[in-house]
Amino acid sequence: MANKKPSPGEFIRQVRQETAKVTWPSRRELGVSTVMVFIMVFIAALFFLGVDQILSMAVQFILGLAA
Repeated sequence: MANKKPSPGEFIRQVRQETAKVTWPSRRELGVSTVMVFIMVFIAALFFLGVDQILSMAVQFILGLAA
């Protein structure tokens, strides 16, 4: 069963049909989602900063024992 490729015109028609099915977010939903992304990025940055500082101190301590 070979899959037949649609013609370019048929492809565009199918794309338009599928795009019409998409539920786009409202301006408010988009704004809330954007703010949530920035908050999560900030929290992740703080977490990784803390982990980095702890690991850095641990490595410095271990290397200090050898000196």
